[in-house]
Amino acid sequence: MTALDQAFRAAGAAAWGGVAYDRLTPEMTREDQEKVRAQCPQPRTVLVAAFPYYAGDRPGNLSLYARGEDYHRALARRLNTVCDFLSRQYPMESFLPAADNSPLPEREAARLAGLGKVGRHGLLILPPYGSFLFLGTILTGAALALPEREAAPACEDCGRCAAACPVGALGPGGADRERCLSQLTQQKRLTDEEAALVAAHPYVWGCDLCQRACPYNHHAARSPLPEFREDLIDRLTPADLDGLSNRSFQSKYGTRAFAWRGPGPLRRNLELQQE
Repeated sequence: MTALDQAFRAAGAAAWGGVAYDRLTPEMTREDQEKVRAQCPQPRTVLVAAFPYYAGDRPGNLSLYARGEDYHRALARRLNTVCDFLSRQYPMESFLPAADNSPLPEREAARLAGLGKVGRHGLLILPPYGSFLFLGTILTGAALALPEREAAPACEDCGRCAAACPVGALGPGGADRERCLSQLTQQKRLTDEEAALVAAHPYVWGCDLCQRACPYNHHAARSPLPEFREDLIDRLTPADLDGLSNRSFQSKYGTRAFAWRGPGPLRRNLELQQE
């Protein structure tokens, strides 16, 4: 085991890998590439790591990913420990962590680095954790010596995730994010058609229907990470949000992934599902 293996393991990663930045550019728009170069003028290497979050099949109306600590916060904290290690090894280089908030195509990086396959639902699959994973990246201009790994094979495309999606968001070409119920629950405004879809949905934030149908998730291992196992909020009710201003809402729930839009979408979704 290399020192970098040990650093990622100590950070709680279930798996990690790396890929040359140039291999990712075919999946990126010119605008995204410009954003990367604004952060790192000579990007050479992208490290990517998977962090499991499954805490068991608990009933509730929040997507499983949103019940623990906001993964942006948790992964930034964990990835920073790896960045600190790398900065000591390469004091002249910068190491920039990110988790679902950078222009880098995280899932493609993970696939090319051999972490796991990407399902038709657009999520990385890494047994024994299935697709209940958060991905984090570290961007650097350093030319790191990386383990040689083959890109993960394609998903078997059994079709179960597509069949489980009530809005037909998973087609042969992949996931239609604009139609995805998870996306709709987070939008500030909905059309009448979208509101009807949310009203019939079992979640007020996010969606796990395609993941629950995936065979790789039927016996998924639970996360060892306390941020995603402890102090969980499984369900929100109208009473939980009653009388909360935006400020008091953030004070109460600001460390959760469902808080970034404020209380408005959650109140609306709760009202729609009570009609």
